[in-house]
Amino acid sequence: MKISHLTKGILRENPIFVQLLGMCPTLAVTTSAINGVGMGLATTAVLVSSNIVISLIRRLIPAQVRIPAFVVVISTFVTVVGMMMEAFLPDLFSALGLFIPLIVVNCVILARAEAFASKNGVVDSALDGIGMGLGFTLALMVLGAVREIIGNGSIFDISILGANYQPALIMILPPGGFLALGLLLALYNSYQIKKAK
Repeated sequence: MKISHLTKGILRENPIFVQLLGMCPTLAVTTSAINGVGMGLATTAVLVSSNIVISLIRRLIPAQVRIPAFVVVISTFVTVVGMMMEAFLPDLFSALGLFIPLIVVNCVILARAEAFASKNGVVDSALDGIGMGLGFTLALMVLGAVREIIGNGSIFDISILGANYQPALIMILPPGGFLALGLLLALYNSYQIKKAK
């Protein structure tokens, strides 16, 4: 068991800012910080659960059918998470809509299943899932917060810029997702370059 499996996904190998995986939900659902957190936590739950199960059954899956087997495992957990969200968080479930079932084909989850869980033990796979999931959630929350603050003058639906703030509505529209992500990627890369010096 290595603690680095837990920490690497948060900054060093962040799925969004470093690996640029999972761009579809990243750009589509991050119109607010709460949507980013909701999608991130749903993805994390699926990622951790599927990593554990795939790690447990990795020696039983023939190489020729490993990807379809991974998809079956992942889709089972996506269904469970979707049903739980619909039952306990119906407003968030409605806001995220179609992107909950699309977690099945999220590149982050498939990549971790193929690159890590299918080759490592259960504890390391669980730590990897938690770390990558937290990194994914953090990135979605930051992107959603930037878009919500600039686009609505609020964060987590709490007004912070006052009634006189003139929102830049483009930030909560699809082009705003690209603009905010580009800015955050530039800041992240700048930080990494300065840190390396």
